[in-house]
Order: sequence, then structure tokens, then C-alpha cells
Amino acid sequence: METPLRGAAVIGQSGGPTVVINQSLVGYVEEAVQADAVTRVLGARHGVRGVLDDRFVDLGRESRETLEAVARTPAAALGSVRMKPTAEDVARMVEVFRRRDVRFFFYVGGNDTAETAHIVESQARELGWEMRCFHVPKTIDNDLRVTDHCPGYGSAARFVAHAFQGDDRDNRSLPGIKIDVVMGRHAGWLTAASTLGRRSVEDGPHLVYVPERVFDPEAFLAAVESVYREFGRCVVAVSEGIHDAEGKPFLQTYAERMGSVLAGQRDSHGNVQLSGTGALGDALARLVKEHLGDVRVRADTFGYLQRSFPADVSPVDAAEAREVGRAAVRAALSGEHASGSIALRRLEGPAYACETFVAPLSDVARVTKDLPEEFLDGEHDVSPAFRDYALPLVGEITPMADLEDVPA
Repeated sequence: METPLRGAAVIGQSGGPTVVINQSLVGYVEEAVQADAVTRVLGARHGVRGVLDDRFVDLGRESRETLEAVARTPAAALGSVRMKPTAEDVARMVEVFRRRDVRFFFYVGGNDTAETAHIVESQARELGWEMRCFHVPKTIDNDLRVTDHCPGYGSAARFVAHAFQGDDRDNRSLPGIKIDVVMGRHAGWLTAASTLGRRSVEDGPHLVYVPERVFDPEAFLAAVESVYREFGRCVVAVSEGIHDAEGKPFLQTYAERMGSVLAGQRDSHGNVQLSGTGALGDALARLVKEHLGDVRVRADTFGYLQRSFPADVSPVDAAEAREVGRAAVRAALSGEHASGSIALRRLEGPAYACETFVAPLSDVARVTKDLPEEFLDGEHDVSPAFRDYALPLVGEITPMADLEDVPA
């Protein structure tokens, strides 16, 4: 067991926000303010950038009323950041930690955030500063390894399920072909949630395309035409990360073929922009229109709407997000681990239940987790096993209703 530490605790938030990310922040405060080993309960503005700039807030002085209101507020209350610190950055961070006597560092985010926590912990140790560094999981992508699921996913998946229910009814009212692009660069967890409100094969989405399958434009067009001929309409759920057999994003291939400027657009991490502009949906809609001719074709990109929609919070998601914040503090204070990532383990039994445990940061950092094969059904759908997995996290999705069509 590690030697007991005493000093200040700091938490930061990183990456894309979620609707429950502040539940984890408040869970951290709740646990830390009660700990004798924690001398101050601090928050860093905009994650590691705030540490480098010595920008902290005293979370221990926030009122209970304010904290509970913030817990129900979407997006990062401390501000977020996308930044992988260099060795020089971490050395400067350690200087700040020494000056403020910070012995506990918590970082809320996805796999890149876990990697940052791992870098900080190992380099701080090399520099002779003993501290505990813990990753608090968060991502709507649900693609962290080890954990059963990620806080933030249940609520985003609930939004996606409801959005597709509504879009399917819209498509029934004015039939045609509707393509909706959902977040998911590397994994299709969120796109798969589009199916959770379906009652039968007649309900959309009729076709689901995720990065775990190779996307073939010709097969896509044939499938859309088949569904359209059968039902007179077609709703399609598409992950932003669809790609060819070589792993090249479809949008990049399409843009290059069309000689479009889109082929050169990249984000701050060097990744090709996939869904932020609506270009992917427009490209797919254009292909369908060219293939089928005089057919009503529309496309939407859900984009950031999925991340921080306050009216569709999953109660299970909110409770678990609060708990992983608490669990991170308990793990750091226990002395059993110098670092780690808080993970969730689903328990066996007739009713859904989960427990937290600590996973090594190296097992979580960088690499993402795909939808397992058992959750996929053919080339463009998901299986009932996915529904069994996801619904406890999302909550009940009320089925849509139809008129009985009693003749007048």
C-alpha cells in the first residue's frame, strides 16, 4: 500500500462535453470535502490548460444549492480543452502542483484524457513529486476499453433514440428517403441507439451503418432502393465514421472523387472533418438522388445536439456519472493505487446494477472499443442483444402509436 498523502486535490474536464459531466464534478466535490487528507478542493479552468495558466477555482466554497444546480446543467462547468501536454508542459504543471501542494489530480474525459492522466502521473513521479492521478470516465461515444459503458452515453443514446422516433414519424407523414448522420468516428455505439424506439421492421431507421462494417456505396444504394420499394420510404442512420475496406473515411473518398475542397478539411487533431459541416449527409443524399431520380431525399446531421441536450437525461446515467466522481476520490485516498481509471462493471441478476472498480490507465488510454460482433446484425442493422445491453442505460423509450384506421 502506498504511503498516505495529504494535500490539495484538483479536477479538470477534457474533451467533448456531455449532459451529465457535471454530475461527476459534483461527485468529486462531495467526496473530497469530507476527506481529512484533502486540504483544498480545487477545479482547473479548461483542464490542463488551466493548470498551466494557474487558473483554479475553490470548489470547496461552493454552496450545496449551487452544486446541485450545476450537476443538472449540461456541458463542462469548468470549461473543457483538447490538449495533449508535452513533457515540457507536464514539468510546468508539476511546478504548479508543488507550489499549491496538489497531491491528487483527477481528469474527466475519454481515452485521450486517460492518456494525459497517465503521462502526468508517470512524469510527476520521475520529477520526484508524489501524487495520485485518476481518470474519471466520460464520453457519449461509449468507446472506452475495460468499462461496461461510459457515463454520458446513456443520455446521448436516449436523445438519439427519441430523435429517430420523431424523424420516423415525420417520414411517415411525408414519405421519402431521410438520412441522419450520428456522431461516432471510430465506433457505432451512438448510431446503434437509433434503433431503440423501433417496434417492427416498418419503423425507422430501416438501415444502420456503423464504422464496424465496411461501407460500400453501391451496396448502400441497393439497400436504400430495396427498402424504398417495399415501404415507400426509408430512414437511414449513418455513423460519421463510415469508411472503405482500407479504412479511408467515405467523405474523404467522395470529396476526392468530386474534386471538392472538403478533401482537405481537417480538425485540430489532423482528422478529416466527417460530420461537423453536414457534408457527409449531403454527399449521401446526392448519391441517392442520382441513383433513384425523382424521389424526395433529405439529410440531417445531429452534430453537437447529441452531447448536451438537457431535456433527455437518463436517470441511470446521471446517477452513475455522480458515482464515478466519488469513486475516483475514494480510490485516490485509499492508497491502493497510485493512478487508475474508474470503470463500471455490470452485475448479474434480474435487475440492472453496476459497480465501480479501478482499471490501469494504460488499459484505457488511446485505443477505442468497437461494437462487438454480437451486437451487429448483417451489414446494416444491430441485433436484439444490443437492445438488451443499452436500454437499462437509456431508460424506457415509449413506443409511438398509430391510428386504428377505422373506415368512416
